Order: sequence, then structure tokens, then C-alpha cells
Amino acid sequence: MQRFEQVEHVVRDRARAGWARTRASALPALLMTVGAVLAYLIAQYLLGHVGPIFAATSALIALGFGRDLTVRKVLEVSVGCTLGIALGDLVVTYAGAGIWQAGFALIVSLLLARFLDRGVIFATQLGIQSLFVVLLPTPVGGPFTRSIDAVVGGLVSLLITALIPRDPRVQPRQDLQELVGAFSAMLRECSEALVDSDSTRAWHALVRGRGSQALVDTIRTTLKTSGEVARLAPAYRRYRGEIESFAQAVEYLDLALRNGRVVARRLTSAINNAALSSAAAEGIADLLEDTAEALDLVAAGLSTSDRAERRANLRSAGLMLEDIAARAHPRKLHVERLEGEALVILIRPMLVDLLEATGYEHNDAIALLPDL
Repeated sequence: MQRFEQVEHVVRDRARAGWARTRASALPALLMTVGAVLAYLIAQYLLGHVGPIFAATSALIALGFGRDLTVRKVLEVSVGCTLGIALGDLVVTYAGAGIWQAGFALIVSLLLARFLDRGVIFATQLGIQSLFVVLLPTPVGGPFTRSIDAVVGGLVSLLITALIPRDPRVQPRQDLQELVGAFSAMLRECSEALVDSDSTRAWHALVRGRGSQALVDTIRTTLKTSGEVARLAPAYRRYRGEIESFAQAVEYLDLALRNGRVVARRLTSAINNAALSSAAAEGIADLLEDTAEALDLVAAGLSTSDRAERRANLRSAGLMLEDIAARAHPRKLHVERLEGEALVILIRPMLVDLLEATGYEHNDAIALLPDL
């Protein structure tokens, strides 16, 4: 019975995750379909090409499900696809069609794809296209009609990307919510480690914090792309300020997370050396737990699309952090030994960074800390 419940739980989680991906991919899938069909129709009815499959596939590859879809990215992929198909056409024109010609076209196309883009799927698709060009029969209009079809697909994908870009705020919001959620979980694990006097759990919290650094780097890349979309797309220019606020928050959260990792590492040592009394451990654990609750409000504020709700959540988080900062003193937390005092001193800059992430000026945030 327990085994069945576990399987049911896994299936339910996978179904929920799959449905979430499907909802998020509905618009990109529609745009990919429209782009592929439109490119095919243009090549067939306006240019008179017979079965212009490469027009459709080029548009499909260029639009894709990539998270960093921009005019520049689409242009890069479109050019890459066109070059791959043109390379296949050149091989057929000057060397004929055959197995060794297909192998030559494939290796060159794969290397070209790796030069243009780091995506593995992009390289595979580009290689397949060049391979098909060499192995499939030459079309009625001659070999280079397929290169023209690829150009048509690329132009259609560029037009769709410029006119109907994806909302540049969606991905940063999701990533920020995930980042702050991981930070909050790390602090809660540190709090539980103190309560249970479990240094292994504190080490696990440190590992969790280190694993979040890759997400910080990803968010920076995503925000760069989002800023480009907001500058180029007229429909989203009004969101440039919001994207800039995301970028500013990420920098402060990164600093706070780095300090949080230092706290988790010091916490492991403090627990192993029994450097904290039960009262001190309880006081610091409560402080870390409250900080995690404030981070939950930060996550809610950064992930919402409603401006008033975002301001309210960040303001509430700031007020909570004010109260937490006022308690960040060894004596107020019943700390008596030097190693415990060092732990509290390490927590203080993390709180300053979090206050700045909610909108406080640096000097104002520092002023909220009690003098040592």
C-alpha cells in the first residue's frame, strides 16, 4: 500500500510539472506553428518552390523553446541554419550526393553549429538539416532553392520575434522566486541545525547555498536578454524600470547569499565545538527562521506582476528585516562565547544586503543594526 502511494505521489508530481510546462509553452508553441506554416506557404506560393520543407524547419528551429529568445538570438540561429543548408547545397553542387559527401557536410555543419551556439540540440538539428540536403533528391528548382527556403524561414522567425516578443519579465520572476526560495530553505535548515545541534544539517544547508550560485549566474544572463527585449520591443519598453529593479535585487541577493554561505560554514564549526549555549542557539535559530520568513515575502514581491502587491510585500519584508536587524547583537541573542559572537557578526552584513534588496539605502540599512 505504501509503495502504491509513493508511485501515485510521483505520478501526480510529474503530471503537475508537465501541466505547468504545457501552460508556459502554449504561446511559444503557437508562434512556432504559425512561423513554420507561414514560411512554408510563402516559399511554396510566392516563390513557387515545390515542398519547401526547409523553410518550415528553419523557422521552427529559430523560434524554438529557448529561454533567451531575442531578435539577436533568432538571427544567429537563422543564419546558422541557412549556412548549414547552403553548405549541403554546395557539397551536392560540386561533389555530388553520396555517403562520404554527407559525412563531410555533417562534420562541417556540426562544427559550424558549435561555433555559433553552445546548444547541443541546435548543433544536432543543424547537422540533420545539412545531412538531409545531401541525401534527399535535388528539388525541381535546383539545389539552392533549399537555401532560399531557409532564408525565408529565418526572415519569418525574425518578423514574429520582433512583432510578438515573449514577455521579458516572466522568466526573471520565476528564476528570482526559485533563488529566494532556495535561500529561505537554506536559512531554515540552518535554524533546524541549531535547534537539533546537528552539524551535518548545517553542512547540507551550506551545500544548498553553494548550489544556488549557478542560478544567480543564469538570472544575470536572463536579465541581460530581457533588457534587450524591453529596449527593442515597443510593447515592453514600459517595463524597463521593472527589469532594472530585478537586476539590482539580484546583486544584493547574491551578496546576501554569499554571506549566508559563510554563516552556514561557521555554524557547522560552532555546533561541532559546542560554542553556543541552549539559549544562544535558540535565539540565533529564531533570528534565522524569521529571516527566512522575510525572504518568503521578498519572493512573493519579486514574483508578482501586480505593482502594488510587489511594493506591499517588499515593504512588509523590509519591516520584518528591520526588527530582525535590531536583534542582531550577541547580548540580545544570549551569546557569551567568542565563537558565537563571530557567528552573529557574520549574520549582520547578510541582513544589510537583504534590506538593500528590499529598497533600503546602504547607510540606512547599517543604521538599523545595534552598535557592537
